[in-house]
Amino acid sequence: MSSTLTVSTSPLPGSRLAIEVGVPGGRCQASYEAAIKKLGLTVKLAGFRQGKVPRPVLLQQLGAMRVKATALEELVESVLKDALAQEQLKALGQPELSGGFDSLLAQFEPGKELLLKLEMDIPPTPTLKTTKGLKAEAEEVQFDPARVDELLEQSRKQLATLVPISDRAAAIGDVAVVSFSGVFSDTDEPISGGSAESLEVELEVGRMIPGFVEGIVGLTLGAETEVNCQFPSDYPDETCRGRGASFKISLNDLKAKELPSLDDAFAQQASDKETLAELRTELETRLKVDAEKRQKINREQALLKALVAELEVEIPESLIKEEVNTMLQETAAEMSRQGMDINKLFTPELVRNLASKSREEATERLRGSLALQALAKAEAIAVEDLVLEAKLKEVIRGLSDTNRIDHARLRAAVAEDLLKEAVFSWLEENATIKISKNIPEKVSSADESSKKPAAKAKGKAKPID
Repeated sequence: MSSTLTVSTSPLPGSRLAIEVGVPGGRCQASYEAAIKKLGLTVKLAGFRQGKVPRPVLLQQLGAMRVKATALEELVESVLKDALAQEQLKALGQPELSGGFDSLLAQFEPGKELLLKLEMDIPPTPTLKTTKGLKAEAEEVQFDPARVDELLEQSRKQLATLVPISDRAAAIGDVAVVSFSGVFSDTDEPISGGSAESLEVELEVGRMIPGFVEGIVGLTLGAETEVNCQFPSDYPDETCRGRGASFKISLNDLKAKELPSLDDAFAQQASDKETLAELRTELETRLKVDAEKRQKINREQALLKALVAELEVEIPESLIKEEVNTMLQETAAEMSRQGMDINKLFTPELVRNLASKSREEATERLRGSLALQALAKAEAIAVEDLVLEAKLKEVIRGLSDTNRIDHARLRAAVAEDLLKEAVFSWLEENATIKISKNIPEKVSSADESSKKPAAKAKGKAKPID
């Protein structure tokens, strides 16, 4: 039947396509007859065996419009599938009927030709104004030897022995055991999860929400205070975000950190190394490798930015929505890894806000991906089968559970990564990158991800593995 379809197409803005399909009357009639037969199997009438109800009685029982609607639903689905195959078209998302189903139903008559008019998103066709001679600028990432000392100092703090303190007030760097309860400043309503008894808190700026740690500093044992805080505007719990809060805090216990000596015994406690010299060497090597990786990322991002500037493409709405959904899933996974309750936090309003804010980034991510695809096509950059097979075997060897591998998806992912590497290698050879000086990053001792009233102190696991 698909060979008898008459199909015409015309491009629309936004990488969409308008399709008109002429469906022969015979196919319309066949769909109608099939609908009667299908629905007839569901009708039970006294005096008739199921499936043997006479046609006039059956039509009266079902109703002509129900039969036609069922026939048209099946017809549209099958015709669209055949038309796409006939014209070798790929649809993104679900094609839409122009004028809607009810309008088409009013036109549908068994035995008469039917004209289907649809619109659908199609894969975009990205092109580049130019590929060679691109100019990019990337920030330099330098290895800073001082970071080795900073990491060692962090590790000493994590492995510190806690010594009870009773003769002075709480200070930054101490560990306090506090009881607290909080209310919102604007309503005096208790904060859900904003109270605790005997919670251990490391007194470091940035450890809790702004103002909380600062309120504890200066307290003596048994003392109480009331502090005003402000929840960050990006706080995970939507009910708290950006609101002022008042916390009543009492200091139950206070401990100071007694740092271990920086020697071979510390190295053995903090890592699998026998000597402090070996630990320093490993940290230096690790930081150098990290600096090289980040420098590579900076170069690739700079090259991609320059390439995207040459991109000409219309991105369909369905692709943008799909990318936004991917980003929302990534956000949810990251929040879940931090121990947050996704079911509670991801309210419909939050999802809508995140989707709206993610749209621009999603579009830029798509533009980057499409620019790389366009370059690979324009310059005939490809991955050889032997290289792909070798890499695939290497990846599989590194997997713990090979029985649950989706080989088709894994192969596609590995091929995509290899092609991306090949494209960036080509860009490195055919573009000019200016490296700008950058101030080396410092290691932050504050845990920025724990800005919540109920944040707990970190454990005593080996900090350097």
